[in-house]
Amino acid sequence: MNPIRQLKDLGQSLWLDNITRTMLDDGTLARYITDYSVTGLTSNPSIFDAAISEGHAYDAGIRAKTKQGRRGEDLFIELALEDLRRAADLFRPAFEASRRVDGWVSMEVSPLLASDTAGSVAAAQRIHDAAGRDNLLVKIPGTPAGVPAIEEAIFLGIPINVTLLFSRAQYVAAAEAYMRGIERRIAAGKSPAIGSVASLFVSRWDVAANKQLPTPQHNLLGIAVAQQTYRAYRDLLASPRWQKLARAGALPQRMLWASTGTKDPAAPDTLYVGALAAPDTINTLPEKTLRAFADHGRLSSALVSDGGNFESVLEQVARAGVDVDALASTLQKEGEQSFVKAWNDLLKCIADRAETIAPAQDRVA
Repeated sequence: MNPIRQLKDLGQSLWLDNITRTMLDDGTLARYITDYSVTGLTSNPSIFDAAISEGHAYDAGIRAKTKQGRRGEDLFIELALEDLRRAADLFRPAFEASRRVDGWVSMEVSPLLASDTAGSVAAAQRIHDAAGRDNLLVKIPGTPAGVPAIEEAIFLGIPINVTLLFSRAQYVAAAEAYMRGIERRIAAGKSPAIGSVASLFVSRWDVAANKQLPTPQHNLLGIAVAQQTYRAYRDLLASPRWQKLARAGALPQRMLWASTGTKDPAAPDTLYVGALAAPDTINTLPEKTLRAFADHGRLSSALVSDGGNFESVLEQVARAGVDVDALASTLQKEGEQSFVKAWNDLLKCIADRAETIAPAQDRVA
């Protein structure tokens, strides 16, 4: 049976972890929707940096917006939203068919705001207002400063993709922030139907832990943490607190598996896709992983509601000297730093490109 169809029948959505103006222009994204049942996408600064630096698809936009006086972050947001509006329109049928549960695109607030709660909320509001699409999620990291920003943004009616989650505890904090925001909306007489996903990063666990583990234990920890978090997710959906919100019309904050491209060349290239097949979840895939799974992916079984036998893996890695709780905190902090670097690289790329192409245009004029 077609492995993509198996995932869809199971109740898992496949999103693309990429966006470029070229794939919008040449129909690649539309083909992924048709051929691979892709029903959403995620983006980040690194994705846009690569898209802008590798070719000339954005030159006209950069030139025009620079002439209008746009610079830096303001210029980038305009460029990104142009792409994301087009993508959101392509996913609109999935959004409507799923009654707002699926069919989303995502855009990140500046990573420089990771420790600024009020600044994150204000930035999320600006992106939400400027986007003009109700199927656009704004990404806020699930850091200690990000958790109250998530609650406030949800209360304000801004759909949120909680990013940079690495552990069960971090997920639970984000999920509770989401529910508090919804509960406040209900108390204020507002609609509780605000979309959200919680993005758990998987492969980065194994990149960090493999160097400390014997070879037989390589590439097991990320999946085990995901299984542990999936149990918490299913427990939350079954809880009286969530059931009360669902009856009031709240949308589920879906679990999203992020960072699911295989980093270890010795491991199967579809490792995290087959292992994390689960109902009511999303897997956001790089293009290479999406095509690989469509070609030769295998789905032996789905995750069970209790997550399966993850305890033995966690015990093994603990005995090998890996402090999972400490590593989760480290991974989140490193993720913040990585996003900041990618953000600064992106803004430099745009500034350099604007400086390169603007004089040429002026000479033509």
